[in-house]
Amino acid sequence: MKNKNTQKLTLAAMVAAAYAVLSLLGAVFGITYGPIQVRFSEALCLLPFLFPETAWGLGVGCLIANLFSPSRCRNVWLAALPPVACNMVLVGAVLAYEQAGTSAAFWPAYGLNAVTVGAGEAIACLVLGVLLVKQLPRIPYFRDRLQSR
Repeated sequence: MKNKNTQKLTLAAMVAAAYAVLSLLGAVFGITYGPIQVRFSEALCLLPFLFPETAWGLGVGCLIANLFSPSRCRNVWLAALPPVACNMVLVGAVLAYEQAGTSAAFWPAYGLNAVTVGAGEAIACLVLGVLLVKQLPRIPYFRDRLQSR
């Protein structure tokens, strides 16, 4: 059993590394970051179809690739919107599918789930997250780290 878990973890780690490397390779050609993106690494997004454990590797690889992005959001309110919108749409759909499958009840369930998940995410990001981001620079440890950037 331990060996199987090690194999799954190794596969996820390899996918994370491959995603990051392929994304950075595309950056050499100027196509990984920007308003129009073609990430070679996105082809790996189908791997969870065959190997569910690779989903974690895709998430980590995408995080690594995005850390190298040259663009930074300068407005804290705008920075809070993508997680709200993405969770509203994606988690709302997953919950609706779990509740109603592909029946006629999917769309009403989706609407309700999207609104409730979006509201929760808005509270977390637009209230708590913005408050956090505005308060951290007031703490000397974080202020010093921000100034060194």
